[in-house]
Amino acid sequence: MTKYNPISLEWIKTYPLKERASKVSIDDFGKPWVPGGYMRDWLISLPRILAGDEIVQVADRIVAAARSGKMVLLGMGAHAVKVGLSPIIIDLMKRGVIKGVAMNGAGIIHDSETAMVGKTSEDVSAGLGDGTFGMAEETGRFLNEAIIEGARREQGMGMAVGAMLKREDFPYNRFSILARAFDMEIPVTVHVAMGTDIIHFHPNADGAAIGRTSHLDFRIFADLVSRLEDGVFINLGSAVIIPEVFLKALTLVRNIGKGPGRFTAVNMDFMKGYRPMTNVVHRPTLDGGKGYSLTGHHEIMFPLLAAAVIEGLEGGG
Repeated sequence: MTKYNPISLEWIKTYPLKERASKVSIDDFGKPWVPGGYMRDWLISLPRILAGDEIVQVADRIVAAARSGKMVLLGMGAHAVKVGLSPIIIDLMKRGVIKGVAMNGAGIIHDSETAMVGKTSEDVSAGLGDGTFGMAEETGRFLNEAIIEGARREQGMGMAVGAMLKREDFPYNRFSILARAFDMEIPVTVHVAMGTDIIHFHPNADGAAIGRTSHLDFRIFADLVSRLEDGVFINLGSAVIIPEVFLKALTLVRNIGKGPGRFTAVNMDFMKGYRPMTNVVHRPTLDGGKGYSLTGHHEIMFPLLAAAVIEGLEGGG
């Protein structure tokens, strides 16, 4: 007999999401680049040294992949949503550049909160002391219901959440990567580590449903990875989960003879970490292709890269 009693979730106290102070609002989000500005001149003026050269090379490889219909797959941490990059990612999906998205469990939280109330990202320090951190009622209820329904329908987590966002028709769905991807039939996969996300301690959390839907998404992600030959994989701001999942998906598809041999792998983060550099940039491209590391703030570097890609596509460069 165990000496410990699992904490009951029955008496958890939640509160309305709209009443919570959030650090990120759609008013702070970026705007997609509009062709016709001076971006091309700026790109030409960059030093062809180190990152100045590499960002142009990466943009050119994405343009080449997009023009030839090859896979451009975006892996992302939730921070990409929190710094306002959703409209830029959605714009690249609409242009046919990004053909698949993989995110960690926190990604669906910030994306869905944005869709529901137009803001996200609470002050963890302020809520941790009194136990209110992560207790927004609608966030836990909506996402866990979507995941449970998705498991029942044999859907991956990304599709399940996207479908429910669409059905609920939230006022800010246009800013949701998951909702817009569902509209465009672009696969979004969600890769969860149990206990890392606030929805896991809400009363309606179902571990079996979370595991079932996220594992199905891993298999879908592996299929996307198998299509990366001459394509591009970007890891945007995930230090652990996406690099680890990418490496396992890559070895899976190579084991069954479907793995890509030559592709471009790009890590984008504000610092260089062991796993992204090893599992994204170096190891996967040993047998072909090329790996890049573009270090800098997401909210600056990714819009610059997106603008360079758009100029390349629209300007014929």
